[in-house]
Amino acid sequence: VGRLVSVSGTVVRTGVVKMMETRRRYRCARCGGEFDVQAEAEQYNHLARPTRCLAPGAEPCTSTAFAPAASVGDAEIGDAADRCIDYQEIKVQEQAERLALGSIPRAVAVLLEAGLVDCAKSGDAVTVVGVVVWRWRAPAVGERPDIAVAVRASSVRVRSAAGTLESAAAKDSAGAQSEELAMFRRFWRDGADRPVAARNAIVAAVCPQVHGLFYAKLAVALTLVGGVGVGCDASGLRVRGDGHLLLVGDPGTAKSQLLRHAARLAPRAVLTTGVGSTSAGLTVAAVRDGGEWQLEAGALVLADRGVCCIDEFGSIRDAEKATILEAMEQQSISVAKAGIVCRLNARCSVVAAMNPKGAYDAGASLAVNTALPAPLLSRFDLVLVMLDAPDAAWDARVSQFVLAGGSARDQPDQPDQLWPLATLRAYFAFVKAAFEPQTTAAAERVLTAYYRLQRQRDGASAARTTIRLLESLIRLAQAHARLMFRAKVLVPDAVAAVLLMEATMLSASLIPGVDALRSLPAADADADADYARLQRTVLGRLGLAHLA
Repeated sequence: VGRLVSVSGTVVRTGVVKMMETRRRYRCARCGGEFDVQAEAEQYNHLARPTRCLAPGAEPCTSTAFAPAASVGDAEIGDAADRCIDYQEIKVQEQAERLALGSIPRAVAVLLEAGLVDCAKSGDAVTVVGVVVWRWRAPAVGERPDIAVAVRASSVRVRSAAGTLESAAAKDSAGAQSEELAMFRRFWRDGADRPVAARNAIVAAVCPQVHGLFYAKLAVALTLVGGVGVGCDASGLRVRGDGHLLLVGDPGTAKSQLLRHAARLAPRAVLTTGVGSTSAGLTVAAVRDGGEWQLEAGALVLADRGVCCIDEFGSIRDAEKATILEAMEQQSISVAKAGIVCRLNARCSVVAAMNPKGAYDAGASLAVNTALPAPLLSRFDLVLVMLDAPDAAWDARVSQFVLAGGSARDQPDQPDQLWPLATLRAYFAFVKAAFEPQTTAAAERVLTAYYRLQRQRDGASAARTTIRLLESLIRLAQAHARLMFRAKVLVPDAVAAVLLMEATMLSASLIPGVDALRSLPAADADADADYARLQRTVLGRLGLAHLA
């Protein structure tokens, strides 16, 4: 207590901005002297009425009859700006990714005064420098006194603001400027003649304890890397660059494992369930604390500029399904609760998992099998369906993998040495901050041709073949270019986006037999030749064989 400290964390609750009276002037009824009484910060800025006259004089005055100077008709009541300042309280919580398993994150109240008010919103990552103080309520008969610790801020730096630090990923990428960056460049220089095999080696390090699911792992990697967003123009239009992924599958298809590994790979991530772990749930809630209303951030707000992993996505409350629509597309949450009207940022990627409603019916639409509304489904860039149908050959491979201890290095289709989690996390953070790929004309022709084909196909799903399908293809192609360590979206990147769309069971018109669950990468020696064959097949069926 009394020391200057620095605290880093996430703002989970913000109070309203109030005007606080720092001092009050009294006038004595006997001697006519005036004196000031300062507010006590330790007692929640309580202005206690003095017990006797404190006016300076030759002889001390013991009168107890006095009144505030402003209430006795005094013409000079003092400068209000000098006596009153803006005041706000926020609650800062430890970042969940820095805690050990099973630890409960601690929170501390931060007191903002004067120019520091309204400098941070719920969900912002902040660094607060201030003095630790004790606070307690005025003693009352029959109540137990409680002493709380707070930080009286002298400076607040919002680390998730665009002008200060672009994101937590930018911080990780800054740390990768030395030997890790040299290792990344050397890796792609050695793999220049076999880029697809090099990409498969990176994807193999995503959740290596799970066998197969190559397309699902590639989708997770592209979602974490993300595309290039378009900022607000003069009309206020903004196109998001963060992708969303939905995993729909039978129990036991490693959906939760992929979610947890995605949360570990992201610099800032929140892992929750569809019901929500607090009253705020996924969006935001208004809570009453100490006689006033405050906003408590939910999972999507806390994951701002990160990844929000939602398990059991089908159990979302109906009241939040309408709110999450705005958070996933406009990447903001509009709040009008308890007289508080504001807009909070939710600039995050959503990786969700759920089970189908009953047995999956391949003849029914995705909206029927998932029981999710069409507007919500259309906001996901990829919806991977993983069905666990009996297959003797595949079951034998999985059994051998599990009995071997779940080590991907023992499998012949995996590289000899996988990247560790820290290296893979640094790579994703670096390529996301360093590259903003521009789409080439040839890649645009491929994406446009596939979009037109899906729009004209008989039995096309109205929830998946909207204009958002074309935006999703562009984001996936840009993310694949980032993953391939380049600043241009080429035809192979566009073909990779088309192959992932085919793996969503949206259509089997181009590549029949694509299964997201039983997908395995080709061996290193055959990876580039196999991908070239797939590329020729896709371009030929799109009528663009000359681009191969």
